Amino acid sequence: EAQVVESGGGLVQAGGSLRLSCTVSELPLEYYAIGWFRQAPGKNREGIICLSSSDGRTWYSDSMKDRTDSTKDRFTISRDNAKNTVYLQIDSLKPEDTAVYYCTAGRVPIYYYTDCLRDYQGQGTQVTVSS
Repeated sequence: EAQVVESGGGLVQAGGSLRLSCTVSELPLEYYAIGWFRQAPGKNREGIICLSSSDGRTWYSDSMKDRTDSTKDRFTISRDNAKNTVYLQIDSLKPEDTAVYYCTAGRVPIYYYTDCLRDYQGQGTQVTVSS
């Protein structure tokens, strides 16, 4: 059975960094794009970014693109196809980054960030940023 599993969350002080991992099993990664979104307590989920495993293209969510602060620049997505893993690096963490972070997989073709959300979703990993 195909699965996407997140790891790497934890408690970190403001200003620190975390690298979250999304490991995919029983999925041909070259045919899927891997995305991330987050959901803070009492808030709607917020899309972040998606990465094509085959050619490295990325898509930001509309909400992330519309931000006027530097939030988008603090996220870096990368992949290690040999490990079937996609990483989300979050730098300069702030308390408002506290949320459960989820990864998703969407089968190609991918035209928009939301296409990355449609097929599989993990259980999430908690990120807590203390001030």
